[in-house]
Amino acid sequence: MTTANPGSSDGRFGRFGGRYVPEILISALTRLEKTATTLLGDPGFLAEFDAELSSWVGRPTALTHATRLGEAWGGDVWLKREDLAHTGAHKINNAIGQALLARAMGAERVIAETGAGQHGVATAAACARVGLDCTVYMGTVDIERQAPNVERMMLLGAKVTPVVSGDATLRAAINEALRDWVSQPETTYYLLGSAVGPHPYPWLVRELQSVIGREARAQMLERAGRLPDVAIACVGGGSNSIGLFHPLLGDPIELIGVEAGGTSPELGHNAATISYGSPGVLHGSYSYLLQDEDGQIQETHSVSAGLDYPGVGPEHSWLAETGRARYESATDDEALSALDELARLEGIIPALESSHALAGAKRWLAANPGAVVLVGLSGRGDKDIDILKGLRQ
Repeated sequence: MTTANPGSSDGRFGRFGGRYVPEILISALTRLEKTATTLLGDPGFLAEFDAELSSWVGRPTALTHATRLGEAWGGDVWLKREDLAHTGAHKINNAIGQALLARAMGAERVIAETGAGQHGVATAAACARVGLDCTVYMGTVDIERQAPNVERMMLLGAKVTPVVSGDATLRAAINEALRDWVSQPETTYYLLGSAVGPHPYPWLVRELQSVIGREARAQMLERAGRLPDVAIACVGGGSNSIGLFHPLLGDPIELIGVEAGGTSPELGHNAATISYGSPGVLHGSYSYLLQDEDGQIQETHSVSAGLDYPGVGPEHSWLAETGRARYESATDDEALSALDELARLEGIIPALESSHALAGAKRWLAANPGAVVLVGLSGRGDKDIDILKGLRQ
């Protein structure tokens, strides 16, 4: 088996994972684990989830053969287009799945956290779809750099709560969401956006996002007549990448996660957790973290808000430790260059997060010319236009 048992008491991926939370949350997590395990095996629930993915999310998303980009980079490049999903990113797959779970559990309200804003938008949309109140916590730094998504969340009926504490980015937003949840665990559903946090969230998010890899695998066999040599995706918390990687674990395919290298390898200047971090506990889970020698979590930097997180999902830590997947980083400049090339050669503006995966693909093809590469395009770049405009001024 390549995964933790979803019915286990601690949800471990090797030595990583677990459930490090206040006692008041244990009953809520146990209830979520039992409900999710039951419903994800229930044909009726799965039929409803699949129907929402098809008629509302717009799945299956396209597999695009990026022929001009491939010619420029010396290989055969294919893009799994999560940017074409409803609300513009892979986040919607997880959001609608968990919103359906929250409704089934009788939740009175849903809370969420967001950095780049895509999970916040997806959660707001999913809550509107199923009829649940929604509150989204977002750091003030991210509110400023992701203003269009803030407007979208509010238009969809969500309350956006600014977080001024700490670094005022994704880590601080998660902290505030957890404080809210601790105060109202029986009536509130915490819709966690990435494959991080205490069990069962890493498993649950992985299961809901694995539709990405299942579709991509089938589409590659149909369109290319073969599986790729390598699958590459960006990694912050790691939901889009684990969704792409998990269905491919049994295939002879290299898996590469690309983290945010920021401006340098120095602590505080990047968000490359596996590349430069060490194991520890953050937000209820044991995984790789960016921390100093005293175990204090460090501030991070990335041009992409969605990768600006000092931790990573425990399954990624396990895949890295076992060697089944390899993790590297791409700098801000490398990501921006890859974004420009895709936009100008293929007419696709990727999210800054996805641009890190593109930078990794370009680097891999330089060392493996002529190879077939599958890149997870996790989202579209509309949300980043103001950032890109500012960088060009």
